[in-house]
Amino acid sequence: VLGNRYDLDPEVESGVFYSRLQHERYLNRQTQLRGLTTSATLLPGQELKVRGEAPEAFRKGAVITGIHSSARRDRSFEMAFTAIPYAENICFRPELIPKPRIAGTLPARVSSTVVNDPYGDIDKDGLYRVAFDFDRAEWPKGGESLWVRLARPYAGDTYGFHWPLLDGTEVAIAFEGGDPDRPYIAHALHDSKHPDHVTLFNYKRNVLRTPANNKLRMDDERGREHIKLSTEYGGKSQLNLGYLVDSQKPHPDKRGEGFELRTDDWGAIRAGKGLFISADGQPRAQGSVLAMQAALSELDAAIQTAAGLRYAAEAAKAELADIEAQTAFMDHTLKELQQRALLLSAPSGIAQVTPGNLQLSAGENLIATVGRDADMSITKKFRLAVGETLSLFAKTLGMKLLAASGKVEIQAQTGEMDLLAQQALRLVSQEDTVTISAKTELRLECGGAYISLKDGHISFAGPKNARFQCDIFQKAGPASQSSTLTLPDRCASTEEHMATAHDSVVE
Repeated sequence: VLGNRYDLDPEVESGVFYSRLQHERYLNRQTQLRGLTTSATLLPGQELKVRGEAPEAFRKGAVITGIHSSARRDRSFEMAFTAIPYAENICFRPELIPKPRIAGTLPARVSSTVVNDPYGDIDKDGLYRVAFDFDRAEWPKGGESLWVRLARPYAGDTYGFHWPLLDGTEVAIAFEGGDPDRPYIAHALHDSKHPDHVTLFNYKRNVLRTPANNKLRMDDERGREHIKLSTEYGGKSQLNLGYLVDSQKPHPDKRGEGFELRTDDWGAIRAGKGLFISADGQPRAQGSVLAMQAALSELDAAIQTAAGLRYAAEAAKAELADIEAQTAFMDHTLKELQQRALLLSAPSGIAQVTPGNLQLSAGENLIATVGRDADMSITKKFRLAVGETLSLFAKTLGMKLLAASGKVEIQAQTGEMDLLAQQALRLVSQEDTVTISAKTELRLECGGAYISLKDGHISFAGPKNARFQCDIFQKAGPASQSSTLTLPDRCASTEEHMATAHDSVVE
């Protein structure tokens, strides 16, 4: 009938089905009839027709829902009965039997379809299957239960705390509200087959370790506190902090103090906004992470040193250091790491050592400033190629260019060469010849007098006397000799191109 809710035939096990049952149960409790009779023929389910005066609800009859019979020697048979109003569209629904409740937890073990599975066997929602210890029935491996949730200390939408449990792990199963249909894994336990990794032998340690030996260890032994974070891949990769110890058990030996970041594989340190590595002290981490005043003070002192030498070089007409570039680099790049730079600082020194190659490359300037000496000891060859100008300036104690053996050669391949000295200038060959050669003219000048060799002629001139003092003065016929020294092919342009392109050096 249209509009009659009781004319519906809901699907079994559906929400409407259970709602209808509960509603009919409510209607059964709403109106009830209780009575006494001596008739022994009444049975539950029978319909009673009520005659005479009767409440409106029972005029169509009553359905017996329960009976209680009693009799004894001193009393006749009696039956107490209960009934509900008869209706075509409302059935009798007995009260539900109270659901069993389970208090506490039950022992079980995590089960997997793979024997000795090295990984957790979970479904797409992170649930587990378990085998209860009391269940002696034969089940397929991994099929002993439906999927069960794991309780965790922290959980949420795409975040949480989950360390997968492996096959055979002992767990305690609790039931939400004691409901047997709502089990969950409350916690996991160690047992004789799966012993605890913190025992009497290392009870001062707090250890978090995975089956593959990925480990976070925090040791609380007073005076030897340390933290170790490690993984086994690639041999061993570790971060060790505090009091560093070896792996000897049960009493490890000291390896050092401070921190150690090591690996048997490759390593990389990256900082997208800049990196500051310092050996300057910062006790108890009091101060900013980028506190670099000690390093900046050293850089400022270096700039002052370079500026002082620059003034002396300027007076000597030497090439000048670019102090402005150094200052800008410190103020706008290194200070507070305003740009992506690497700053190293150590109050007692920095050393770089390798049996292989050591390369320094800069796209702009290479700046080196020292407060005292700079020593370079090279076993074989030293090559220096400059794209434009090479300027060497010594402020006070002079300059030495020495060769213990071999030839010393100085060339100006495309320009002039000046050798100037405020005092004496000496050209000496201790065991061989001194040759001075010029293509067009050779001139010696001193005190207004000069000797000129030009176009095959020799000219002597002077404001005063000319004196020849010798044993024999001979005059012979004409003779000539040309210089055997020549400049190599010009390669300045090639060298300049190589220097600009940061390519190999042309010798």
